[in-house]
Amino acid sequence: MSSFNIALNFEDGVTRFIECKAGEKVLDAAFRARINLPMDCSDGVCGTCKCKAESGSYDLGDDYIEDALSDDEKDSGLVLTCQMVPQSDCVIAVPASSAVCKTGQSKCAATVAKIELHNDAAVVLELDVDTNAPVFLPGQYVNIDVPGSGQHRSYSFSSAPGDSKLSFLIKKIPGGVMSTWLEAAQTGDKLELIGPLGSFYLRDVQRPLLFLAGGTGLAPFLSMLEVLARANSQQKVHLIYGVTRDLDLVQVEAIEAYTAKLAGFSFSTVVADETSNHPRKGWVTQHIPADALNDGDVDVYLCGPPPMVDAVRKHFDDNGVKPNSFHYEKFTPNVVQKAA
Repeated sequence: MSSFNIALNFEDGVTRFIECKAGEKVLDAAFRARINLPMDCSDGVCGTCKCKAESGSYDLGDDYIEDALSDDEKDSGLVLTCQMVPQSDCVIAVPASSAVCKTGQSKCAATVAKIELHNDAAVVLELDVDTNAPVFLPGQYVNIDVPGSGQHRSYSFSSAPGDSKLSFLIKKIPGGVMSTWLEAAQTGDKLELIGPLGSFYLRDVQRPLLFLAGGTGLAPFLSMLEVLARANSQQKVHLIYGVTRDLDLVQVEAIEAYTAKLAGFSFSTVVADETSNHPRKGWVTQHIPADALNDGDVDVYLCGPPPMVDAVRKHFDDNGVKPNSFHYEKFTPNVVQKAA
């Protein structure tokens, strides 16, 4: 391979992808893309360019001093971008804002390809990209400008990176800005997207995964599952999908398809409505099987409304559950909040 794709995730949630040529250092590739990553010396002496490599393989060489990067820091995934030479695609967390690094959010134009209603609960929106197709990490989101409103709404990709169409699972809100626009929208209508954004995305898969989705918080997991299936992942993956009403259970057939496409995948659905005849009623926290937690050797991903996220965090704290990693994203009907 002559080059690698490097995702730079800035602390304000903006993600920019750069191309790093074989043998090229990340700092040099970023400057070539007109992104000013933090640096002072560029010689492995000052440590100013220190970032964290969250995935991928790379070589740091020996041309830096321990004061700039200690062995403990290196073992924890910290890198000096002035010395880091990627050997695969990588994801790098940059401890600075995109504004400080003088890079902005990417924009692209898109055209409505399909609008599919799911009961009165959600809408699947599919888009064709006209220009500058966004490159994103599974789990991230974009801001979509709502035509004629002067406002935007934030939605996670439910499609996988590289798909020919972009898809989104959008909660149907009576009187909502996007919901109202979608009621009259037609194939061929134009939209502008800004992003990708967000620090909620699938990291390197090295242990079992537990996915917890609330309502349309299912969207990023559909993207993640497709990426895992294409990579032929052999890790155990369990998804729990919780909703308020029976009618809120959407795209269950799409989820079920992954039981055949992805080895080790299983899922369950939960409905909160006490009057439902669903076999699993109540809250997601009441239906987490012990084996899905794998005695803590598990990476947990959670996307749902704030009360659900807070309830899961409290459940873990109260029961002494300490997963290897815990990534979550809260969302409200109008905005996606910063992930952790």
